[in-house]
Amino acid sequence: MIKDHLREPFELVLKEYMDVCPRGQHTHTFFELIYIVSGTGKQCINDASIDYQPGNLFLVAPNDSHIFRIETTSQFFFVRFNNVFVQSSKKDQDLIQQLEVILKNAKHEPGSIIKNENDNHAVKQLMDMLIQEHLHQDLYHHHLLAQLVNTLLIYIARNISSVFPEPINQSSEEKVIRILQHIQANIYYPEQLKAETISNCFGISTSYLGRYFKKHTGESLQQYISNYKLKLIENRLLHSNMRIKEIADEFGFTDKSHLNKFFKKNKNMSLMAYRTTGKVKNQ
Repeated sequence: MIKDHLREPFELVLKEYMDVCPRGQHTHTFFELIYIVSGTGKQCINDASIDYQPGNLFLVAPNDSHIFRIETTSQFFFVRFNNVFVQSSKKDQDLIQQLEVILKNAKHEPGSIIKNENDNHAVKQLMDMLIQEHLHQDLYHHHLLAQLVNTLLIYIARNISSVFPEPINQSSEEKVIRILQHIQANIYYPEQLKAETISNCFGISTSYLGRYFKKHTGESLQQYISNYKLKLIENRLLHSNMRIKEIADEFGFTDKSHLNKFFKKNKNMSLMAYRTTGKVKNQ
């Protein structure tokens, strides 16, 4: 199968009108946002087939397999970015928080990623602005494109978050959802993830918190925290050039050895072995 690579950290592409997808079934080593400017058909991604129409916005993650089955003449607008873009975005802490949501949840919800009707209207206007700026390239267009894309990513993150991807059961309460959101927002701050801190924040006794959390999510509090943190660390290893010490510092580990011990316990391999093996697979 064809695998596409991105030579630049960031790329915008407006395709000509087409009746057949020229790439065939393929995968990427980068993230791709696909906006349907016009036309209808099916977006086939991994094992799912989803109808598309004008105004839909799809997110394709690295290693997703996809192809468009075009039914009526279509035009697509692509926003592509890779690990270098993600790494440079760390200059903006708010943006990297939104990107974290995308990186973790990209494959959980098939279909157009904008679910909120008000956001859908705003994103349509935003995409129209992006396309016009991309085509005309007036003064300061690079700065404007960066600002518009950053805004787009925040809309995407909000909509992905609103379709709750965690394995909670039908009897789940609003409070457990807020606890999960607290964990996700504070995953870099170990003090905020302690049972005592969470108990105080949400008015649940420390002795009952564990049972309450497992009842509604199907896993223990510590399992959830570890799994969520592990997923983000995996993304760092595969989609950034961060040093192991930098990753350890970011997630509050005492040193590289502490992080490696945590990772090896959960993944049965060292950090460097995982990074090397994963990057070879993505080539």
